[in-house]
Amino acid sequence: MKKSELAHLIDVAAGRKRADLVLKNGNIVDVYQGTIMTGDVAIVAGKIAGIGEEYEGKEVVDVKGKYIAPGFIDPHIHVESSYVTPEEFGRLLVPHGTTTVMADPHEIVNVAGLKGLEYMIEAAKHTALDIQYMLPSCVPATNMENAGAILTASDMVAPLEKGMVEGLAEFMDFPGVIGAEDSVLDKLLVAKNLKKRIDGHSPMVSGKELNAYIAAGVENDHECSTVEELQARISRGMYVFLREGSVTQNLRTLLKGVTPQNARRCVLCGDDVQAKTILEKGHLDNAIRICVEEKVDPIQAIQMATLNTAQCCQLDDRGAVAPGLKADLIIFSDLDKLVVEQTYIDGKLVAKEGKYILPITRADISAVQSSVHIGDFTKEKLRLKLETNKARAIEVIQTEALTNEAIVDVERDRSGEFVYNPEKEISKIAVIERHKNTGNVFVGLLKDYGIKTGAIGISIAHDSHNLIVTGTNDEDMAVAVKSLKKQDGGVVLVNNGEVICRMALPVGGLMSNLSGEEIVEQQSKVNKVAREVLGIAENVDPIMTLGFMSLAVIPKLKITDLGLVDVTKFEFVPVSVHQ
Repeated sequence: MKKSELAHLIDVAAGRKRADLVLKNGNIVDVYQGTIMTGDVAIVAGKIAGIGEEYEGKEVVDVKGKYIAPGFIDPHIHVESSYVTPEEFGRLLVPHGTTTVMADPHEIVNVAGLKGLEYMIEAAKHTALDIQYMLPSCVPATNMENAGAILTASDMVAPLEKGMVEGLAEFMDFPGVIGAEDSVLDKLLVAKNLKKRIDGHSPMVSGKELNAYIAAGVENDHECSTVEELQARISRGMYVFLREGSVTQNLRTLLKGVTPQNARRCVLCGDDVQAKTILEKGHLDNAIRICVEEKVDPIQAIQMATLNTAQCCQLDDRGAVAPGLKADLIIFSDLDKLVVEQTYIDGKLVAKEGKYILPITRADISAVQSSVHIGDFTKEKLRLKLETNKARAIEVIQTEALTNEAIVDVERDRSGEFVYNPEKEISKIAVIERHKNTGNVFVGLLKDYGIKTGAIGISIAHDSHNLIVTGTNDEDMAVAVKSLKKQDGGVVLVNNGEVICRMALPVGGLMSNLSGEEIVEQQSKVNKVAREVLGIAENVDPIMTLGFMSLAVIPKLKITDLGLVDVTKFEFVPVSVHQ
């Protein structure tokens, strides 16, 4: 800031000069004290100059007693999980009061490497939403799968030093941290020596192992699924992100552990939120409404989406309505049923009555297209030969990325190959490597996904985003794989050898270049056909649930292109079970 700019800010705050904008007669949410104050908010050059007093401005907006609160900040979210690009993501979020997100682009970086990060940074310049990126810490997420890129500690130095990113994103390789593995220590030290923060990811870790993980410098966790996990992390100095995503929804459960004493260490977050969810329910505004439904004080809920997040993410220029801070503000009428009516970013009105009001421009996507590269794939690679009639199956858990290991009875033909039985909730699931033409395919079993006929294939397979397909027969599964290659990624539904529905995601096989409304229309059709024709269970998200089945950093059982993974032990296990 120049001296003249600072002097002007002080002059406006002192009332000696007029503000650029005055929001007059507001009920100002004081997130520092948990109270409401009345008065004006004076804004100059994108900053808040003064609050609570009467001010004069070049422009005056009388809010007539409505509430003025800080813009919402999401501490951990994956833009790619919305299925839209950063420009469109901003258009969807800003009307819901979100003004800043700390985004982890490890989906696109696992596919395209640092050129994927560069694309995301460029695309973020085309939206009013302040998208700040963390550097993916685990590319690939484990050594138990093939990804499109590898990021070593030395690769991380330049993006961190140049300020392209704000720190290390969720450190999913918690066994590597706990085991003090050499390559993991190198990554941690890059961040620590540059004084950059490190985000966490430690599902079901406890006791001395949790102590070791936190001692390494990890500052937060968004993978708590029980009150006990929340309490254990807060007592050891962590912030806990209370997640309300499209599938992974831990907020209501974790709120039972939030108290006046520990609430300042609790932060609301989205993690994986589809465009469909944003348009139908909202984002952090929806999470705040859920908090109020669960009897959390409304201002405390707002704190968990503003001040707490700013402090956790070391964003000392925002998170409250106070002099000198960034003028990122929302206006709404009802504290108990928060619906955002206006959003200001840097003192400019950017959304009103649910609509983003700025023009839309887009970044070039050519660098992250054509990302599906499949080697010598044939239908025969989908065969699953079992040694016994008992097998391990990945068991779906509703609203969780967690899965169970189920030991199931299966049927085999004379050669020992798995035979689908429509009376049982067990289908084949396969992961096909799609980055380097290796030809790797691994086939396992999936329980309680609910598919009754045909197949569904997607290129959104966390975290390395190979192709993943499940179905009742090899013919339809093979058509799904070949169709995904032809359309350069996305989603395909197949029945009786024909593609019956599709959703193309040409940007890295992860995102569409369409509008949010257009992709939601396509996704809604996918969901409808998946349930009505393929028979996928009503309580299962056809796309995101399937995509989590390869997430080999979330217990218990997962599948990659290299094998079936017991995540609690981080080792491969056979599909066949010998008694």
